[in-house]
Amino acid sequence: MELLNRSVNCPYCGEGIELLIDDSASDQDYFEDCSVCCRPIRIQVTVGFEGHCDVVILRDDE
Repeated sequence: MELLNRSVNCPYCGEGIELLIDDSASDQDYFEDCSVCCRPIRIQVTVGFEGHCDVVILRDDE
């Protein structure tokens, strides 16, 4: 298992946060709280055939 480190901006407060993404799993859809403002962020990960991960960050109400 390999964890990828991704830098993203919180969709609520705009602060930069670090995410650890497990690229050995198939597509993922989960919630994680922002480490700055503590609001829930929806994280969607799509793993392509070549192992490339697309990460989408959404607000809880989207």
